[in-house]
Amino acid sequence: MKKPMRIKTPLIIASLLGWVSLSTYAQEPNLKVCAAADEMPYSNEKGEGFENKLAQLVGNKLNRKVESVFWTDPRYFVRDYLDKGLCDVVIGVDTDDPRVSTTKSYYRSGYVFISREADNLDLKDWNSPILKKVQKIAFVPATPAEVMLRAIGRYNDMFNYQQELVGYKSKRNQYVKYDIPKLVNEVSSNHAEIAVLWGASAARYVKESKVPLTMTLIPDDNKRADGQKVGHHYSTSMAVRKGDVALLTQLNQVLESEQDAITELLEAEGIPLVSE
Repeated sequence: MKKPMRIKTPLIIASLLGWVSLSTYAQEPNLKVCAAADEMPYSNEKGEGFENKLAQLVGNKLNRKVESVFWTDPRYFVRDYLDKGLCDVVIGVDTDDPRVSTTKSYYRSGYVFISREADNLDLKDWNSPILKKVQKIAFVPATPAEVMLRAIGRYNDMFNYQQELVGYKSKRNQYVKYDIPKLVNEVSSNHAEIAVLWGASAARYVKESKVPLTMTLIPDDNKRADGQKVGHHYSTSMAVRKGDVALLTQLNQVLESEQDAITELLEAEGIPLVSE
């Protein structure tokens, strides 16, 4: 009589369990995020910026560990990091930035006037008469603030003051950084009456100021001297390399499902939000 075949059931079961274990717990690749090494309140190497927190939120939803790839000069991070594959996603860029593929917008903010609450300045827009009277207005060059200061005839008045704020540096082939906490402090310390800054960059320092400050959102209906509109409200998106449709789709899904949580994080930061 032929001996029955002996099935090694335990070995087969063990092999199947091993296969299931490997497939179930296979790790997704790290989510490589292009991040600024020292551009607070957005991002730093300690993970203290609100964009660091947003990156973690996205990574958690995608079940991928966030790996921050830090850059120091914002002028070249797309060319030298994102396009070369050293990182895969940027948390905060202008919506429709032509260098990249951008997601749907996840917030819209604007430029603000910052003044001391005790001064009770009548600041509504760039036509406010007080702007003609104050001695010092802190701002970042090459922003809508500079364009409008030129339009109302106050740019030349502020030229020497602007050099004090950054310290003289040759701008040729180098990135000149204006320190946002310092510009807010110019107002709280009474060295300047007003600052004009991007709301998302200034909100944290306005909240932290020991001297109560007022942040007034500037309307988005401004025109320069030749009648051309000067935008003051802008939308922000996340971005990937052009052609990375799969990751772009995933990010849009996260933004759709987590918009409430993202808005809560931004509001906790104090960022003035405006409707799209």
